[in-house]
Amino acid sequence: MPEKDLISTVIRSEIRALSAYKVADATGYIKLDAMENPYTWPEEVKAKWLKVVHDAEINRYPDPEAKSLCRVLKQYNNIPDTSDILLGNGSDEIIQLLLMALPAESTVMAPEPSFVMYKQIAQCLGLNYQGLPLLADSFDLNLPVLLESIKIQQPAIIFLAYPNNPTGNLFDVEAIKEIITAAPGLVILDEAYAPFTNASFMAELPNYKNLLVMRTVSKLGLAGLRLGFIAGDHQVIEELNKVRLPYNINSLTQCSTEFALSQPEMFAEQTTILRNERARVFLQLSTISGFKPFPSSANFILFKTPTNKATEIFNALKDKGVLIKNLAPQKGLLSDCLRVTIGKPEENNAFLNALKSTI
Repeated sequence: MPEKDLISTVIRSEIRALSAYKVADATGYIKLDAMENPYTWPEEVKAKWLKVVHDAEINRYPDPEAKSLCRVLKQYNNIPDTSDILLGNGSDEIIQLLLMALPAESTVMAPEPSFVMYKQIAQCLGLNYQGLPLLADSFDLNLPVLLESIKIQQPAIIFLAYPNNPTGNLFDVEAIKEIITAAPGLVILDEAYAPFTNASFMAELPNYKNLLVMRTVSKLGLAGLRLGFIAGDHQVIEELNKVRLPYNINSLTQCSTEFALSQPEMFAEQTTILRNERARVFLQLSTISGFKPFPSSANFILFKTPTNKATEIFNALKDKGVLIKNLAPQKGLLSDCLRVTIGKPEENNAFLNALKSTI
C-alpha cells in the first residue's frame, strides 16, 4: 500500500490537520522560554535525595495509587479533607484523562488565549472545542459572552487557567464563581502557577461539586519529575480514576517528589526570589519605549512589542544567546507579543541588556 494511502487509512483527518506541539532546542541558550524554576538544589539536599533514590525498588511496579505521595500532596497544598486527588504524568495527562472521560461530541470550553493543550487534546479526541476570546489589552474574561455561550453550548468541561498562561493575569473571583454556578458540567481551575501567587480556589472545593482544581509540581521546581494532580469531589475523582492508566506515576517520581516536598523552606526561598525578580523585570520593561508588559501573577511576563517587530526581536535575542517565547505567530490578541520566563537575576539582566540592545 502506498504510504499516503496508509496514513489516510489509519489516521483520522482531524489528527492529520493538526500541528505537533514543538519544543524549542535550548542548547547553548539562556533558557527563559518554558516557565521553569531556574534553581537547582544545594549539594546537601541532593545528597539526602540520593539516599532516598538509592532505596527505591525499581525492580517492582510502583504503588498504583501513590498513597503516601497523595497524603503529602494534600497536606502541602492545603487540600480540604473532604476532597480526593488523582495524579497524572504532568498536567497534560490530567487534561487528557478528563477529556477521555467525556461523552462523544461533548463541548470543551476555554478562554483564548490560554494553555494550548486544552484545545490540542480536545481536538485530538474529536471533541467540540469552543475558544472564547478574552477582552483585548486587559485579557479579562468577557463574562456576558461566556455566560451566554455556556447557556447555548452546554459545555461538559470549562478550563480556566488561574493565573492564565500566557497572559499571567488572575481572572476576577466573582466572575469565576458565576461561571462555576452556571456551568452544567465540570469547571477546571488550572493552578499551575500557584507557587507565584496567593490566590487559589482550593478552599472552595467543598462548596462546588462541579469544581476541580488542577496543579503541577513543575513550576515549583520539579519539572523533570512530570507530576500533576487534580483535586475535587470524591465521586468525580472516583470516575476519573477509571480512565487513568495503571502505574502511571513511576517509583522515582513518587519518592523524589515526596522527599522534595519535605523541603518547603528551600522552595519558599526560591519562589520569593523569583517573585521579587518578576517585579524588577516588569519595572524595567515598563521603562522601554514602545514596549508594554502585562501584570503577571505567574513566573513569566507577557509583553507587547512595537507593531510587527516581535519575531525580529525574538530572533535578535536568540542571536545574543537568550531564548524566550515568540507568541506572535498565534496572532489575534497575541500579535506582537513575546513571553519571558523569570530566571535568576543574572539571567534576567542578560535578557534585559540584550533586549535594550535590539532597539
